[in-house]
Amino acid sequence: MIMGAALADVAGLVISARKGEFEAGFEKDGQTREHAQLAKSLGVQKLIVIVNKMDDCQWDKKRYDEIYTGLRPFLNKAGYADADIIWVPIAGMRGDNLKDKLEPKLCNWYKGPTLMEILDSLEVDKRYPNGPLRIPILDKMKDKDLIVHGKVENGTIRIGDKLAIMPSGNPAQVMGILDCKN
Repeated sequence: MIMGAALADVAGLVISARKGEFEAGFEKDGQTREHAQLAKSLGVQKLIVIVNKMDDCQWDKKRYDEIYTGLRPFLNKAGYADADIIWVPIAGMRGDNLKDKLEPKLCNWYKGPTLMEILDSLEVDKRYPNGPLRIPILDKMKDKDLIVHGKVENGTIRIGDKLAIMPSGNPAQVMGILDCKN
């Protein structure tokens, strides 16, 4: 989870609408809290809160609102502004509100976009290729040389560039680049 979140600009936080499951994940030591805090600290800009298993509670708006009002203040305290949090109810096993809009007879209160529409319309903050280089190092391993994995947050690198690892100032040279977009 940590490596994936560190490389992501957007994350989906899946919450169960089933009674007891949301509460278990949101308790003091629950993983819902931990994952939301880790995502923010690792640079995830936007969070899609996917309230799943809505069919289990017959698409009850009260249950959705209960999750929203319980989780929203915590996400705000973790550093997410309301504008950076997108909420969507789904029923994953049935495929409801994933690709196709909900039928009003199934759920008459949600008029927003489907999960796929949300993903297709997302915009993330711009990168600045001409700015100062910033690559948080996410992982390293020792082979013949030291190999580090990171995400270019700012600036541009090329094979052969000579860099300094901070805060130590140790010298480094770019020997290869792995493009994770493809």
